[in-house]
Amino acid sequence: MKLTEKEVEIIEILEKDARIPIETLAKMVSLSVDETEAILKKLEETKVIVQYTTLVDWRKVDGHEGVTAMIDVKVTPKRGVGFDEVAERIYHFPEVKSVYLMSGAYDLSVVIEGRSMSEVAKFVSEKLSTLDSVISTTTHFILKKYKHDGTVFDQGDQDHRIVMAP
Repeated sequence: MKLTEKEVEIIEILEKDARIPIETLAKMVSLSVDETEAILKKLEETKVIVQYTTLVDWRKVDGHEGVTAMIDVKVTPKRGVGFDEVAERIYHFPEVKSVYLMSGAYDLSVVIEGRSMSEVAKFVSEKLSTLDSVISTTTHFILKKYKHDGTVFDQGDQDHRIVMAP
């Protein structure tokens, strides 16, 4: 879909702050509020804007620390559907936050969240690795999030530093 310069400008602003008031957004792109609302409606209806989300630092919420894992998955693609069928089966699991088709040694990268490492391990051993097309998995646990979707976490936070011994 070909977008106008104003439509791209609006999307770029919303990527940084989806809660910006429509009046402010309209001024920033030199359009009326009505014109800006019409563009937003078009972008939402055509699914260019898929969803407005909130980025939360769960480490700061007692009892919600959780564990995030990135899992490299090697699969056997199915004739006629390639990787799409197995990717779809994987992304329907509620634990799964993201699934990406990758180049390199592994075919899919899966991001999941759980309450504990053992919960993630159970997901991998009982749900993911048992799928017909899955050949192998490698799980990487995220120890600390420094930056996510362009947002830096805890720039001056001294309490959560990870120091490696020499």
